[in-house]
Amino acid sequence: MDEITTAAALWWAVVASGLYHGVNPGMGWPLAVSSALMDRQYSALYKALGALAFGHVLAMTAILLPFSALLFLAEWQREIQIAAALLVVALGVYLLINRRHPRFLSRVPPSRLALWSFLAAMAHGAGLMLVPIFLGICSTIESDTGHAAAAALMASNMGTALLVALLHTSAMALSGGAIAIGVYHWLGLKFLRQGWFNLDIVWALSLVLVGVISLATLH
Repeated sequence: MDEITTAAALWWAVVASGLYHGVNPGMGWPLAVSSALMDRQYSALYKALGALAFGHVLAMTAILLPFSALLFLAEWQREIQIAAALLVVALGVYLLINRRHPRFLSRVPPSRLALWSFLAAMAHGAGLMLVPIFLGICSTIESDTGHAAAAALMASNMGTALLVALLHTSAMALSGGAIAIGVYHWLGLKFLRQGWFNLDIVWALSLVLVGVISLATLH
């Protein structure tokens, strides 16, 4: 697989993970539906989705930027990727063993959806899932690391990190928003209690899968 094909596949993975995060009710779209129903205003749904997206993109950025800063140490790039992949696998295994949702999330007031979204993404490892994908994208970007200035290389990596966070969150908002609108208009909250399946195990396994794939594709 050449560099262009690899890069394209990784960017599609950013979008796919965003769609997946959006579908997962643990990322907050049921709260947007609840907010609109309680306020009895359709506009409240979009305000809530906007707040959830803002908190999510902040969490993605907070996770990705430190790794983008580390990547200027080009001679340690492989080790950084291995450590990140192992960290993702470890979190997935932990979530498989510990099924309880973080209690502190229930203490965040419903009016602070952006804060809730930020903390939920951090607690569930949503940002961490993006790290191996982001590191793979950075490895496909050609740069003469022997002569490139560290500041320029770091700026390039940070720009890529921001683009990954924005693209991922846009996909998340699109899929989560579509489900929220459908539930609000046609399905109702009864659907959430009876028709929705639990994604906790799938979420944990997906973290493990992303980490394993990242380790397997190291070069």
